[in-house]
Amino acid sequence: MSAANLAWIDDYLDYLAGQRQLAALTRNAYRRDLLELATLVTQPKPHAVLTEVDHFQIRKLTAQLHSQGLNARSIARKLSAWRGFFDWLAEQHAIAANPVAGIKAPKRNKTLPKALSADDAVRLVAHEGVTSTQSAMQKCNHAMFELLYSSGLRVSELVGLDLHYVKEERYVSQGWIDLDAQEVTVTGKGSKMRSVPIGQAAVTALHDWLGVRATLIKLDPYPLFLNERGARISARVLQLRLKSHGQTIGLPTNVHPHVLRHSFASHVLQSSGDLRAVQEMLGHASISATQIYTSLDFQRLAQVYDAAHPRAKKKSGK
Repeated sequence: MSAANLAWIDDYLDYLAGQRQLAALTRNAYRRDLLELATLVTQPKPHAVLTEVDHFQIRKLTAQLHSQGLNARSIARKLSAWRGFFDWLAEQHAIAANPVAGIKAPKRNKTLPKALSADDAVRLVAHEGVTSTQSAMQKCNHAMFELLYSSGLRVSELVGLDLHYVKEERYVSQGWIDLDAQEVTVTGKGSKMRSVPIGQAAVTALHDWLGVRATLIKLDPYPLFLNERGARISARVLQLRLKSHGQTIGLPTNVHPHVLRHSFASHVLQSSGDLRAVQEMLGHASISATQIYTSLDFQRLAQVYDAAHPRAKKKSGK
């Protein structure tokens, strides 16, 4: 690889650190993508320099990455890194045009989110056999799982909840509950705040948890949900607890918090058909992000149709 190519890449990374203040991990990812570009360019021509790369070469490299089985998301990330580099290179060395301009990654295969059946979702969060002798952590788990399914919160939104709204000099709540109003207020993506209803089952579970929560307070008085040490619970701990509970009750799928969010959305949509309401409760900025749940609903209907309609049954071979 030519010294010029390495020098340009190093200078660009210095620019990202100084002017754009990108984190070290992000800069390392850029470095890998740019070194890969320089390697691909110099394989057929050892002395090739990046200022000579043209649109045709980038298209060819993109097709090459795709044929090697690299997924569309990774290709899109590389193209983004390359595009930014050539924008900078154009300013520094007056290249004629950005060779990555207009080149798009192959379309991603849209994967539908997994959702539990209504029966499995209820079985997961109901904690059958709930008694007054449950441990505080069991009651905390029950309240968290019920709230996830009841309101479709993101895991980050749930663990960020406070007991009530707090505004102090050094701390302002990003989310809180109001059990009297039976709603939860959260700050979602893009710092957009929304309020979502809480179902009665979740309200009951939250009251049970709050009845024992005070016994765990040691560090932070604000968080709604705590770990064994009395500190705000982390998203990772919540994920592990939900996964373990799903395995304990024998669910056939690997359960994580986003599964309950998907289940909430698909079940509300199946019952109501109100896409806009589901969009608002999920905190989606665009209706297109919510429309994927119409596909989930259609899949369920298609399965019912195929199983029940006499003209839908496949003919057996004769």
